[in-house]
Amino acid sequence: MGLITTVGVALHPERNCRGVIDTITGWARDRKARVLGLPGEVARIDGDVEPVEPDALADRADLIVSLGGDGTMLRAMRLSYPRRTPVLGVNLGRLGFLAEIDIPELSGALCAIDEHRFTVEPRTGIRATANGIDALAFNDIDLARVPGDGIPVVELCVEGNPFVRYAADAVVVATPTGSTAYNFSAGGPIVSPSAEGLLVTPVAPHSAFNRALFLSPQEKLALRILPTSGAVAVEADGVLIGRLSPGDVLDLTALPGAAGVVRLGQTTFYQRAQRRLRLMGSAEADGD
Repeated sequence: MGLITTVGVALHPERNCRGVIDTITGWARDRKARVLGLPGEVARIDGDVEPVEPDALADRADLIVSLGGDGTMLRAMRLSYPRRTPVLGVNLGRLGFLAEIDIPELSGALCAIDEHRFTVEPRTGIRATANGIDALAFNDIDLARVPGDGIPVVELCVEGNPFVRYAADAVVVATPTGSTAYNFSAGGPIVSPSAEGLLVTPVAPHSAFNRALFLSPQEKLALRILPTSGAVAVEADGVLIGRLSPGDVLDLTALPGAAGVVRLGQTTFYQRAQRRLRLMGSAEADGD
């Protein structure tokens, strides 16, 4: 008996997904399975896709298929929480870190999943809470400078105790998944997605301490906006979710295994990182 009775889909907001949807709905019809999508996205495509609200998508689907890039994949992972419905990433266009397959491989991938020939790679999430803010992210939460205001000055507290202060254009709190995103651009390390914890990295630091920190998921982390700070914009996976002022505190909680990414054994994280970051052929010193 197959594993999949209902497939949920998450679509890239701009790219044409109709051909890929036809592949999914055709595969589903052959197996008497249903295909679900979000109302605003289903309206853009022609196909046998039932519109459902976001909460119902993860509750009813056995699998969520993300059609797009890493941004669409992150949104699909957020949709999957807290049900932890497995998410299959299908790459449309530019190569990303999270997608598992390209479009020509989709039918074979769905058959492999239906026949239980796959693994689920757990991914850590991060929840941010403060006055008026309650957000979930799978790449990062960042506190960024508001144009026209002073630079963010943030005190990092671990287990309720002040540890270090950052004065920087931004402070990024990333999951291992997000280590290859904003954190990497800021000079932070690449972290294996199988690791659990949170990575804190200052962006363009103005303070003497300019190093990244990696905390275990059990350690309670909070960021306090200090009196000398300007207003701070808070972003979750690159989306603005609110602002904080001096005196506010942002609590951050790691959520190990908050989402599951389908892997078919075709590539490893390090192979995807090599291609995406163009790490092949590392520089070597010339000999005499």
